[in-house]
Amino acid sequence: MTIFKEIVDEEYLTVPEVKELLADIENERAMDEEREMRYELARAIEHVNRFSELSPEDSRALVEELQEHEKVTDETAFKIANLLPRTRDEMRSVYAQQRYSLSGDELDDLLNVVKKYV
Repeated sequence: MTIFKEIVDEEYLTVPEVKELLADIENERAMDEEREMRYELARAIEHVNRFSELSPEDSRALVEELQEHEKVTDETAFKIANLLPRTRDEMRSVYAQQRYSLSGDELDDLLNVVKKYV
């Protein structure tokens, strides 16, 4: 069992980007017949296959466009790109943990960005 002692680097990824990375790992493991796929890896692959709607390129473009908005942090941009909210209520839930809320127009602006990609 490996125990990690420190985080060396960290970056946000969209679900489609993770899907692409996990597909590479899955293919690598498939070529080595003696190496079993761990349960956690199989579940992660199943999850990204089920919930990945966009291409990695489109998901990254969506994140970049969302980041242009004043009230969208990097973390929130990735959250929106991963959840792809389609209604005001769904978008509000993304902001539920924030210290501020968005106006109806601000919610609509963000939803319009998402609609370009879905």
